[in-house]
Amino acid sequence: MKKVKKTFYRVLGNLILKHSLDLLCKSLRIEIVNKEVIENLEKQNQNYVLAFWHGTMLLPWYLQRNKNFSALTSLSKDGDLLAKQLKHWNYNVIRGSSNKGGDVALGIMVDCAKNKYSIAITPDGPTGPPLKFKAGAVITAKKSQIPLVLTGVGFARKKMLKSWDSFQVPFPFSKAKIIYSEPVLIDPNLDYNETDKIIKSCEITMNKLQEKAGLF
Repeated sequence: MKKVKKTFYRVLGNLILKHSLDLLCKSLRIEIVNKEVIENLEKQNQNYVLAFWHGTMLLPWYLQRNKNFSALTSLSKDGDLLAKQLKHWNYNVIRGSSNKGGDVALGIMVDCAKNKYSIAITPDGPTGPPLKFKAGAVITAKKSQIPLVLTGVGFARKKMLKSWDSFQVPFPFSKAKIIYSEPVLIDPNLDYNETDKIIKSCEITMNKLQEKAGLF
């Protein structure tokens, strides 16, 4: 009987979370800067890699819902919750991280990208360090030869959780801003050192976008 109760409350909790996040995101007053970048890629039927920091991931995940996206989530319990939310938003969910299942997950992401899925990824996830660009997004774009788009996200009013990524939860009806970079095309012939320079450059660019997105 205890197991039945636990299962019931877990299912109920998941349902409440899913629909609460829908209502929260729908209430936001969203300004999208450089929106034409995404629109042009989609008009051309061009899939792409979309990167955004782990602490700001709620809005980018929401905006790309019900599109042809694959998403990478960790194998942790937190990853389980995120995977359920993303499936609710019609993502193709890939499980893995740089800590566990990383090589397999990277291979699956590249396969998905080559099969016309766009890829959504938090390059500092799942455990940080925050705002530090790991290789996954760049390697996926490089191997699959699709553009990489970097993202900055800001909320005028928000609650910052006491988590490793200082996760940002916007207040209902808050102003929100998302900024997209120009598409980054990565030469598949770059060697390790040259690729590492691209990764560091992406980190600098995305942190600048993040800073701009926080200005209201």
